[in-house]
Amino acid sequence: MTHYAEYYRMKSAFAERDVFNIFSAPWASTLERSLHWITGWRPTTVFHLVYTESSIMFESHIFDILRGLRTGDLGDLSPSQFRRVSELQCETVKEENAITDELSEWQDGASEMLAECSNLDGMIGRLVCVVRKADDLRLKTLRRVVELLTTQQAVEFLIAAAELQFGVRMWGRNLDRSRANA
Repeated sequence: MTHYAEYYRMKSAFAERDVFNIFSAPWASTLERSLHWITGWRPTTVFHLVYTESSIMFESHIFDILRGLRTGDLGDLSPSQFRRVSELQCETVKEENAITDELSEWQDGASEMLAECSNLDGMIGRLVCVVRKADDLRLKTLRRVVELLTTQQAVEFLIAAAELQFGVRMWGRNLDRSRANA
């Protein structure tokens, strides 16, 4: 989690210098950029990952679970954990929607600003603020999910998140390469 916090701290500092470069993400594949929500992954993706990994592990251990054996992994989430994940998902959706609305308002104001060529610095500052809010929500969501999991479950979740990120990156890079060679 420290690495995530440091990543978002550095990203915020970079956004202060060039927020438009963060939005265009030239280091990302076209697939990655197509999946971005305000310069990164959508926070509610965390919940899809928890539910998917939990289901996969539950199915793989179903016979052990039916015999009363506890696995302690993501397939062994308690009803209380599921309830808390669901509550957190509802909160996160509301916050995502509020940030999306704020970006939409910024975009509406940007078209007027461009027509008048005024208050460019203020508009850029507002956009940096929107990016920071989106990154803060991503980090807060990760932290809160990790806090409600056991240590083993949290490690499995973070591994699955990294595998998803690297998988999308590699798939996107391969697609970009194949298009470049065609």
